[in-house]
Amino acid sequence: MVTVEAVERATEVEPRPRRRPGIRQTRGYRVFQVVNAIILTLVVVVTLYPFVNIVARSMSHEAYIIAGQVNLVPRGFTLDTYQLVMSDPLFWTNYRNTVFYTVTATLISIVMTTCYAYVLSKKHLKGRSALVGIAVFTMFFSGGLIPNYVLVTSLGLKNSVWAIALPNAINVFNLLVMKAFFESLPVELEEAAAVDGLNTYGILLRIVLPLSKAIVATMVLFYAVAFWNSWFAAFLYMDRQELWPVTIYLRNLIAGATGAENIGAIAEADEVQAEATLKSVTIVLTTLPILLVYPFVQRYFVRGIMLGAVKG
Repeated sequence: MVTVEAVERATEVEPRPRRRPGIRQTRGYRVFQVVNAIILTLVVVVTLYPFVNIVARSMSHEAYIIAGQVNLVPRGFTLDTYQLVMSDPLFWTNYRNTVFYTVTATLISIVMTTCYAYVLSKKHLKGRSALVGIAVFTMFFSGGLIPNYVLVTSLGLKNSVWAIALPNAINVFNLLVMKAFFESLPVELEEAAAVDGLNTYGILLRIVLPLSKAIVATMVLFYAVAFWNSWFAAFLYMDRQELWPVTIYLRNLIAGATGAENIGAIAEADEVQAEATLKSVTIVLTTLPILLVYPFVQRYFVRGIMLGAVKG
């Protein structure tokens, strides 16, 4: 039996969803889109051109490189130099050192930066302003090269991963970005967790960090790239070749040093690729891991920067 309420429900017209007001496609806005697309395209071209040129040079014969005939396409295609570089035991030793230094130093930096930023995000903390001031002070002033060297040496950190990881464990810019992100999290979440019996460490590990995957991934990317590309600290504090990272191997090639004696001997004997091609090949092999990892972290990179830099 059909009731009055059923008829009313059947005849009731659902309200249409309201459309969000979009950006009006004015002439000025279309001009902005065109100009913006042109500028971004130029930025991409300027950014990619040097790397594509390096890749082309790494696969070209030395005669074409000396003649200046290699631009974006390899000339006299050959992979002999790749075989020479990858057959050098010192290259793989330094490469393994770079991976170990990067992973270890990044883990230490993430732990220390996260703990420091979480502490600074508590506005009720006594002495918070002093702690922020100390961190910001180090952005503009440092002890200098010689005092740092004396300190690292006196602590017995030379020829170890700690000489690379500990002096650069906290980047103040990353610290401030992560602090701003923690401040944007709702205080009620931590209060509810405290009511449920969690202490400070439990709140950080079980509540705050699961909500901070974007900013943590961003910081991992920042620190990993910085430590992977770093060479000066190892140049100062490492005395033996077998302890050097691959960036010093590359630096020696670029500076004309004899960091790759095995390669130089093979290249001279076989009269194949010379110094310019060796540099290009080493640059490609050094930057390749970061290029492979970055696409997987890029979405966290954009989200983490926006969440950590925008407040309110």
